[in-house]
Amino acid sequence: MNKHVNVQTFIGCESSFEESSTVLFGIPYDGTTSFRPGTRFAMQAIRTDSFGLESYSPYLDRDLEDVAIFDGGDLDLPFGNTERVLNDISEYTKAVLANDKKFLMVGGEHLVSLPTIQAAYEKYPELHVIHIDAHTDLREDYLGEKLSHASVIRRCHDFLGDNRIFQFGIRSGLKEEFEWAKEHTYMERFSIDTVKEIVQQLKDVPVYVTIDLDVLDPGVFPGTGTPEPGGITYKELLAGIAALQDLNQLVAADVVELSPPYDHTGASTAMACKTVREMLLTLTK
Repeated sequence: MNKHVNVQTFIGCESSFEESSTVLFGIPYDGTTSFRPGTRFAMQAIRTDSFGLESYSPYLDRDLEDVAIFDGGDLDLPFGNTERVLNDISEYTKAVLANDKKFLMVGGEHLVSLPTIQAAYEKYPELHVIHIDAHTDLREDYLGEKLSHASVIRRCHDFLGDNRIFQFGIRSGLKEEFEWAKEHTYMERFSIDTVKEIVQQLKDVPVYVTIDLDVLDPGVFPGTGTPEPGGITYKELLAGIAALQDLNQLVAADVVELSPPYDHTGASTAMACKTVREMLLTLTK
């Protein structure tokens, strides 16, 4: 467990590990990205640009300065060995949870959510997952590889089972994935309008929220590895995050798939920064 204080942290996250109730950490990994790599640079860009952001959220009327959050830095990962990467992420996440802390993980590609969701499930066996994304991520494999960002939610279903995964904003995937979802997950296509309704159903069970930022329309958020036209607006994403406030057992979350090199304006990183702030405050209420 890395408990050092970083030279650079996300704004408002300067508390020590011991005094914090929530841990923020980054996973700089994009080893199974199938189109445009670059998400390994996300957390570095987010930390730097967070200082262009206020610590206060007018949406939630809460301030990062008023809560205790530890920025644990980025994990050092062995590129080229996907299973070892996932194991290292799992071990770190389990150590955080063993200290009875919540966490926000920032990717990285979406496969890095697999070990963090599984670690949360091991601690909270009744875990349910809210998945906000453009893509189904329900393939059995991608080009023969079961451990892929394109199959991450399918791998989560392997241990979660039916009636535990709730998908929103989905607008891309194989026909077979959409057909499979009809029997195994809840899926709202093209929008996230029913997040509030589902939150009311899940308000008293442990919940993990995974946000793939490519749910946003690439016209407003081009900085991602697999842009998918027809997405939601940033205001719609903020409304979805606001709905999460009613969850009584939000135990962990992640924000993944920012790829800063594909948006030199910095707008995508700015949206990612604000999303991280809103999710930290949502976790640490």
